Amino acid sequence: MIASFPMYDRPSTRAGYDALWVLIRDNLRDAGLDAPDALDHEMPHLDTWAQDDLVLGQICNLPLRAKFAPTVTVIGTADYGLPDCPPGHYNTLFIVRGDSDVTDPYAAMQQRFVINDYMSQSGFGAAHQMAARKGIDLVPQLASGAHALSLRAVATGAADCASIDAQTWRHLCADDPLSQEVRVIGQTQSSPAMSLITAGQRDPAPYFAAIKAALAALPQQHQDAIGWRDIVQLPDADYALPIPALTQAVA
Repeated sequence: MIASFPMYDRPSTRAGYDALWVLIRDNLRDAGLDAPDALDHEMPHLDTWAQDDLVLGQICNLPLRAKFAPTVTVIGTADYGLPDCPPGHYNTLFIVRGDSDVTDPYAAMQQRFVINDYMSQSGFGAAHQMAARKGIDLVPQLASGAHALSLRAVATGAADCASIDAQTWRHLCADDPLSQEVRVIGQTQSSPAMSLITAGQRDPAPYFAAIKAALAALPQQHQDAIGWRDIVQLPDADYALPIPALTQAVA
């Protein structure tokens, strides 16, 4: 069995997620469901989503739509209480170096644009959708592997622009000094935030209830650290978003 919350797993959030998992785990067991003792912090996130024994996972909506939807059950969507976003949604912020004179995200995306991953809604998908509406064929110059590395690329001059989701940006502003070397010049429209999933075809109701109760019971210091406020259910229409060709190739 495995449970993993890999998408915002940082040194500053790990204790909070571990504490949340203990509450979720006990709620699942009380409901007669199996649950591992602890979260897995080591397995790469793409691997966790493919595990047949995944009890609970956290997935970005682009890889969910592009590859994993047929093999998992969506339980609900995390709500981070982000500004300019409906419940259960997040958006992407465009950053450039602090000394850059670029103020237009469309212009910035056509310079040396860095993404974290082609299978990332916040790092690539949302920006690709925004560019496509203007007739721009967005082709990133670099895939860094992580939002923090995209921040580093822009801050150190290896790239000119990056797209970073608003929740990650909160964490980076709190604990990464490089966030002070860049500035935000715009944002995308919102799309579904991190989805909570379980392997195979299962009844999502007891998992949803276990997570919701655990979030309500989580001590305030851990709530503040992870920023996860609630779990909500979104209509299927919210996920009806285009999949970039480059993502399809990766998937």
